[in-house]
This record gives sequence, structure tokens and C-alpha cells, in this order.
Amino acid sequence: MIKPASYGIIFILIDQISKWFILEQIDLDVIGSYDVYSPFLTLKMGWNTGINFGLFSESYFSMRWILVAISLGICLFLLLWSRKLKGNFAPILIGLIIGGAVGNVIDRVRFGAVIDFLNMSCCGINNPYIFNLADIFVFTGLVFLLVFLERLQK
Repeated sequence: MIKPASYGIIFILIDQISKWFILEQIDLDVIGSYDVYSPFLTLKMGWNTGINFGLFSESYFSMRWILVAISLGICLFLLLWSRKLKGNFAPILIGLIIGGAVGNVIDRVRFGAVIDFLNMSCCGINNPYIFNLADIFVFTGLVFLLVFLERLQK
């Protein structure tokens, strides 16, 4: 059975490759935005120094290292806790969460902020928020972990 850390490495690589592509191939940090399939998917450059939706971004320096420490602590806890989970699905979910969290930690250490670039809107609603693949990995992993937790603990 593949371990959560192995899946985590795969998701870290996917996240970091996507961010490399955004910065080095598209130059989104220079052009600012790029319509992929407007209005549904637009790439917009953002540097998030806080947490979700830019919360706590005003205390930039201290928050940076606090968030790095919290993220790594949660990842360590999840790795240890995942030993109690059963089934082939659990390592993937834990790997998603760890991969996404560590992907954003790498950004915070390298750049001092998380690279956000995905903006999705629909049905006349203009979504002002942007996010990245790491955010999707964490969210997806957490939602499915919560939904299937009882089955994964048997």
C-alpha cells in the first residue's frame, strides 16, 4: 500500500509545477490576469500573506512563520494519525491534505506569501477570491475525510 507521505509528495509536485508554470511560463505576476474561459475561469495573480480570504494579512512577518509552524504541525499529526485509518482511500485523502499544506508552506518560505491564481465565477456572480491547486487539495481531502471518516476507522 502506498503511504500518505508518498501521495503528499505527488500533490506537492503538482502544486509547485502549477505555480512554476504560472510564474515562469505565463508570467502572470507581470500580466496580472489571463482569461482562460471567461467568465468561468480566469487566472489572476495574487500573493496571499494571510490565511483564507486574506485574513490576518496585516501581521505579515509573524503570521508567515506562525502559519508555517501550524501547517507543519498539522501535517505531522495527520501522518501519525493516518496509521490508524483503514483502506486504500485514506492515504490518498491524507496525502491531498499534506500535499496542499506543504505546497503552500513552500510558497511562504520561498516568497513570503502563497501564490494564488485561480478565479472561478458563474451565473452572473463575480467571485472576487482567488486560490490555487494546494487549496483545492486541502479542501477536497478534508471534505472527503470527514464524509468517510467513520468507514476509514473501521
